[in-house]
Amino acid sequence: MRRHILIVFGLFVLVAIAAAVYVGWPDTARLPIGAVEGKTPTISTPRVQTIPTIDVADAVGWPAGAMPAPAPGLSIKAYATGLDHPRWLYRLPNGDVLVAETNSPPRGGGGIRNWVMKHLMGKAGAGAPSANRITLLRSTKGDGVADVKTVFMTRLNSPFGMTLFEGQLYIADTDALVLVPYTDGATAITAKPELVVKLPGGGNHWARNVIPAPDGRTLLVSVGSSTNIADDGIDAEQNRAAILQVWPKEKTFRIYAAGLRNPNGMALTKAGQLWTVVNERDMLGSDLAPDYLTQVEFGDHFGWPWYYWGGYPDARVQPDNPQLQQYSKRPDYALGPHVAALGLAFADGAKLGAAWSNGAFVGEHGSWNRKPVSGYKLVYIPFAATGFPVAGAKPVDVLTGFLNKDGKAQGRPVGVIVDKDGGLLVADDVGNVVWRVSAVK
Repeated sequence: MRRHILIVFGLFVLVAIAAAVYVGWPDTARLPIGAVEGKTPTISTPRVQTIPTIDVADAVGWPAGAMPAPAPGLSIKAYATGLDHPRWLYRLPNGDVLVAETNSPPRGGGGIRNWVMKHLMGKAGAGAPSANRITLLRSTKGDGVADVKTVFMTRLNSPFGMTLFEGQLYIADTDALVLVPYTDGATAITAKPELVVKLPGGGNHWARNVIPAPDGRTLLVSVGSSTNIADDGIDAEQNRAAILQVWPKEKTFRIYAAGLRNPNGMALTKAGQLWTVVNERDMLGSDLAPDYLTQVEFGDHFGWPWYYWGGYPDARVQPDNPQLQQYSKRPDYALGPHVAALGLAFADGAKLGAAWSNGAFVGEHGSWNRKPVSGYKLVYIPFAATGFPVAGAKPVDVLTGFLNKDGKAQGRPVGVIVDKDGGLLVADDVGNVVWRVSAVK
């Protein structure tokens, strides 16, 4: 009898999860998304969920001739097509563009949690094996289109961030920071990557980014958490949910800033200040917690997993950590709940007009656990002369239309950079396109 009850209960759980995956768990947003954006977002009462709200947009790709809709005064064209899940972009000194064609590494293990994760990734267009490739794009005709597309580098493991530093090209694989020698103008690198430091691998957040640190002597590497809220214990999150500072010659690192659930895009301002965008926690309802854009300084702790938005406790995390509450840093700017902010680029060098000349561009990959969905667009955060977002300003749409009229994802924006001519390049990992945004002439 006991065995029969357990079987029935197990079937009930599977049916409930299947229902959540296909129709979305009934926790709809009770606040307009604008209320959870800006410098002072509304932080509502958490609605703790055992089964998360699931309402991911099915990935269908772009029909022939279709493309995102730009803001007034801007135009768009395809810079490069026919890519394989392009996620991240990096501009070389000569203007060539590197694009990481990449995806999550294989996920081992079974269990309901892994089954749900794999199913969601498939629906969202991220179920295919990683190409593990960096491709070089070059525009030689001055028309804003890459007429050269060539394999630049292979022998990588879910690569993401890339940066040139002291004559070497550094690549952030999912489990290691590696380097190869670089020659200006090279169209391919065949050297075997050299290990700099090993990075924590596995878990839910696989993408690692890398940029030069403000001190000009070290590198910064972002590593997301393994789980939502340290579900497997805090020991499983060692050197995760953090930005690491790496000494490349010594091949050592330390934690630069912590409590960042999934920092991804990182960028420096002209003044050398570090900023990042962060994906916050799930299963507190469709209105919590807001993803954010924030300045980061050495020694900062942003609260994860115990606190969000500068001190709001997450009662699910046990044992608690009351002494951290007073030190938990409040982020500078809320981007809205579950928008999945990944890409980040400041407007330095952009030639899109005065309205887009002092601020940050953020690629919002799009939610999987909010109803209605959020993100799925490129936005702009205007900055003031103080070096921080304008008080009272909300995100401004730059590119929309990634969702079609049926709510399916034609594309999903990720990395964003400014190209050598002042245009904006945006990686679209569902459309398999790099888009170029420019000012209307």
